[in-house]
Amino acid sequence: MSSKPVKKAAKLQIPEEGLLDARVLGWPRMLVLGLQHMFAMFGATVLVPLLLNEYGLPMSIQTTLLCAGLGTLLFHVLTKLKVPAFLGSSFAFLGGFSTVANLDTGIFANMSGAEKLPYALGGVVVAGVLYLIMALIIKLVGVRRVMRFLPPVVTGPIIISIGLILASSAIDSASSCWWLAFVALATIIVANIFGKGMIKIIPILLGVLVPYALSLVLTLTGVLDPSSGAYIHFEEVAAAKIVGLQPFTLPKFDWTAVLVMAPIAIATMMEHVGDISAISATTGQNFVEDPGLHRTLLGDGLATSLAALIGGPANTTYGENTGVLALSRVYDPKVVRLAALFAIVLSFSPVFAQLVHSIPAAIVGGVSFILYGMISAIGVRNVVENHVDLSKSRNVIIAAVILVSALGFGDGLSFTIGTTTITLTSLAIAAILGIVLNAVLPGKDYEFKTDTGVQFTTPHK
Repeated sequence: MSSKPVKKAAKLQIPEEGLLDARVLGWPRMLVLGLQHMFAMFGATVLVPLLLNEYGLPMSIQTTLLCAGLGTLLFHVLTKLKVPAFLGSSFAFLGGFSTVANLDTGIFANMSGAEKLPYALGGVVVAGVLYLIMALIIKLVGVRRVMRFLPPVVTGPIIISIGLILASSAIDSASSCWWLAFVALATIIVANIFGKGMIKIIPILLGVLVPYALSLVLTLTGVLDPSSGAYIHFEEVAAAKIVGLQPFTLPKFDWTAVLVMAPIAIATMMEHVGDISAISATTGQNFVEDPGLHRTLLGDGLATSLAALIGGPANTTYGENTGVLALSRVYDPKVVRLAALFAIVLSFSPVFAQLVHSIPAAIVGGVSFILYGMISAIGVRNVVENHVDLSKSRNVIIAAVILVSALGFGDGLSFTIGTTTITLTSLAIAAILGIVLNAVLPGKDYEFKTDTGVQFTTPHK
């Protein structure tokens, strides 16, 4: 009788080519794998509302986690339950949120951050709708024809610009306590470069937890003064309920905010293509063809719009969870759906949300050093890995105009139509000019490929 369990255990070994049905592992192991996926996405997902609060836009961590969980489940339904992707908070839209937070023209003059947040969310709703339009166009005319208008020579410089625009906010947050910001920065670097296994997969989460634990010890032992930027205040944590509903914020719509947020969808749609290609290459399945890029874009875009309708950030497929797939070699989407359920459960805990809110701004600043720089660096990767030929004048001109427009038009361009004041932000101007120049200048040299062996870049962090 003892020989049977031995044989069963042997069958539970994960093959080199990966495991497509995790049920053979049993539910306890599946739950652990689901937790691993949740921890992989957690640090970056909750960091987005933390950063928005630094901008003065009070987005809820509870609502963010709820949107990540529900968005992931919706994505799985729309992609025929085939794609093992997790949808977390998108960092690509941070530049847009920051711009809306600083708007001081038209109806935004003298508005508080809480009053501006619904308009930013309205812009995100429209950005998600652009995904749906793109999905329809791809379904009707084919993916290759569409991607000719959005080559890396356009999307790469836009992604680079997003990171550079955000750089000053990282400095502002880190300056509240430089040594603590350095601890966060050093933790991420060490975990990412020297870490093994799961440590290497969750450097952002560790970059928050390690300096937080240090601050907690120094706070409880009385080493830190309450006025210190590293001091942790527990008043709101103690007052919070253990279980409670998420606070919802309904979007509002204004052309200025829409034109701030919507062009970012150009970059995030390229991010989406990269992530789906990376997941396909990792699992050995061509998800670009089946269930199809139009379905994955539909799922991502609809999840983004629905999140913004209740007060959450834009969603995006997460590269961290693709790393977990490669690490575990378990490719069953059911495991990722378990992670989504865990995120939904955590979203019903106000005390957990307040605990996250107690993280000092300097830690957020230290983590942002890496994240914002990575956005720009990934934009460079987008250009390099897709072999953009910068010896060609047309490509240099397109990249140059995008970069100068994104960084030079600090306050954007404002104009009035009727009684409505509309502001085109620097990033919107850059995106419009880049797309137009790519369309009209001769000498296009980019061809989109659906080969899953091609590693596209993932600019959402």
